[in-house]
Amino acid sequence: MKTSHQKSTSKYPQSNFKIVLIEPEIPNNTGNIGRTCVGACCELHLVGRLGFEINDKQLKRAGLDYWPHLSFFQHPNWESWWEKVENPERVFFMTTKVEKTLFEAKFQPGDWLVFGKETKGLAPEIIEKYSKQCLTIPMQGPIRSLNLATAVAIVTFEGIRQIGPSQA
Repeated sequence: MKTSHQKSTSKYPQSNFKIVLIEPEIPNNTGNIGRTCVGACCELHLVGRLGFEINDKQLKRAGLDYWPHLSFFQHPNWESWWEKVENPERVFFMTTKVEKTLFEAKFQPGDWLVFGKETKGLAPEIIEKYSKQCLTIPMQGPIRSLNLATAVAIVTFEGIRQIGPSQA
């Protein structure tokens, strides 16, 4: 297990984005997100209490054989993660509680893309404190939210579309 002070070995030259999961609960989602991160050349940061063990069989199964290629960090709490953020203005918080869509953001390589836990999303105090940096994925059908792994993929690849595949 990597802590916030240990960097994992990466097979890709640079990180497009830093994907942050706050207290993820479902190992299959995190495994799928790990696989997406490898394919998109993104770091994965897990923050706070997890709803599973990092060595969980479901986590590894969902990430298949890509997990060894993942640039992965685990932070025990928000403060430990936040001290790694060099430019707080380049942190984007994904939520269903705002009107501003991800298509209004101008992503840059190295941006932090933050997602809340599957059952509750981000805490209301985070959304309030960082309201200008909160984004949503527009949904037209009658659902509350998308699956976490799906949401991460949508936002990540919108970011790559904006910065261009040459950055990958």
